[in-house]
Amino acid sequence: MPALGLGTWQNEAPEQCAESVRTALEMGYRHIDTAQAYGNEDAVGNGIERAAVDRDDVFLATKVWTDRLAYDDVLESTQESLDRLGTDYLDLLYVHWPAGEYDAEETLSAFAELRDEGSIDRIGVSNFEPRHLDAAKEALDAPVFANQVEMHSLLQQTELREYCAEAGIELVAYSPLARGKVFDVDVLSEIADAHDASEAQVSLAWLIEKGVTVIPKATSEAHIQDNWAALDLELTEEDITRIDNIGRSRRLIDPDFAPEW
Repeated sequence: MPALGLGTWQNEAPEQCAESVRTALEMGYRHIDTAQAYGNEDAVGNGIERAAVDRDDVFLATKVWTDRLAYDDVLESTQESLDRLGTDYLDLLYVHWPAGEYDAEETLSAFAELRDEGSIDRIGVSNFEPRHLDAAKEALDAPVFANQVEMHSLLQQTELREYCAEAGIELVAYSPLARGKVFDVDVLSEIADAHDASEAQVSLAWLIEKGVTVIPKATSEAHIQDNWAALDLELTEEDITRIDNIGRSRRLIDPDFAPEW
């Protein structure tokens, strides 16, 4: 799974979404993240089709929404996602939240069936806490490949990072720029100035240094390029320690149906 991907949440205008996907892929991105709930799988598929990049070179992930997590609904809705995306398979399919119709055994047995038949390569979950991961591992013979959660320098998810490292589960950070809040953090600005970089690049480079995959949302070519440059930013040990010690815990995504954190 490429360490830097393009997030597409709230990228709902079809032409803009397709062009941002095409731009990212032709710039070098090879990881595209979407979801049924984003309402843009058609546009994401169009962007992949437009890009001068083979589908097999793209790591494509989507997520099953909470009202489609019953066994039959998982199978049906995933086929609908495949049709909208214009592909025969997904590199990664996530349970979007452990909520709604989610039942570990029923839901994940459908995911396992999709994996066995080749419709998906890997099984993922999103917004799972350790207790949810424990139940998922018990329900599955196949491995849980990844857990996608809100994570950034203002919500560092230390306990969850330790759990996933021990369990061999990849962590994927959504909202890795804290919805723009990273631009208002003095420590990040000072480090960015020292490296002639942006606060966004520093934030992404810190997460990548922690072994976390990042999927920042971007629509303009300038922002897509700015995020891409994070791969070339080398933070010092002092930089990393300063970010580690920011000492905030600010969760920005907390809907009513979210688990008790």
